Amino acid sequence: MKIVGLTGGIGSGKSTVLTYFKELGAATFIADIEAKQLMNTNAELIKEITFLFGSEAYKNGILNRSYISEIVFNNKAKLAKLNALVHPKVRAHFENFTKTTKAEIVIYEAAILFESGSHNLCDYVITVTADFEERIKRVMLRDQTDKEAVMQRIKHQLNDEAKVLKSDFVITNNTFQSAKEQVKTIFEILLKLN
Repeated sequence: MKIVGLTGGIGSGKSTVLTYFKELGAATFIADIEAKQLMNTNAELIKEITFLFGSEAYKNGILNRSYISEIVFNNKAKLAKLNALVHPKVRAHFENFTKTTKAEIVIYEAAILFESGSHNLCDYVITVTADFEERIKRVMLRDQTDKEAVMQRIKHQLNDEAKVLKSDFVITNNTFQSAKEQVKTIFEILLKLN
């Protein structure tokens, strides 16, 4: 089994690329979705997050994401503490996931793969890139938000150049057809690697 990290900036098209890998037979694990699920279901994590952010962290038993986001986007120390609580739980969940899959290739998708240290779980890393303006347009359309809000989120992510330097493969996702072809090529290469 090969564990392959998949990352890229907001709007780069990681989800689309992940779908292409899944179509080829890879098992897929989306760290962000798993993290959100664990923050709502893991009793220990709920207790720790409530202790860190106060009783407003949860509304009717569900994580108050807008409240938490407002705090962590303006307080790097709180963000680091939140990540220190969540990432180990996601890693443990991923390790269990890898024990139950029979796929030759497992894709671990995470927006903050390098920032969280999760790239250390991976045999190879792929970064998905796209033209900057295209990324902004995609996020504005997807999230029904304005350019300023998108730029704020981009500012909090490691830039593409830094990710590319740390990666084994790069997929340029400016058109879906081109991205699909690149995924197929990389998938075939991965199958042949020891």
